[in-house]
Amino acid sequence: MSEPLIAKNYMATQLVTFTPEMDIYQAASLLLENRISGAPVVDEKGKLVGLLSEQDCLREILAKGMHDTPPGKVADYMSTDITTIPPDMSIFKIAELFVQLRFRRFPVVDHSKLVGLVSKRDLLLAIKDMRKGWKKGKE
Repeated sequence: MSEPLIAKNYMATQLVTFTPEMDIYQAASLLLENRISGAPVVDEKGKLVGLLSEQDCLREILAKGMHDTPPGKVADYMSTDITTIPPDMSIFKIAELFVQLRFRRFPVVDHSKLVGLVSKRDLLLAIKDMRKGWKKGKE
């Protein structure tokens, strides 16, 4: 029998993460090096405290262009109003959230600790797996 179609079976668990104290330029460099558009921000205990995206980093560019200020910290630019999902959420419910909220990723949180990320691409992999199962059932 195949794995259940839930977040924990499709989420990425090897994550690039930031800390709130990290320099914004270091964080932006890590986004570029890893070819990702955003990453979670966690505290010293692994608790999710924010998300930092390319969009958030652009605000630093605007601030530097307007004022001669020292580089900011990730905490100064990260988004803190975050929609999270539990590890056992159905991929169908996650797909609904992606359509409704238009986010690129959802942090997967278990007892306030970050355990993974689910992206739209992860859901496409789930669809591929479902299709394989459907084909076998028709043979």
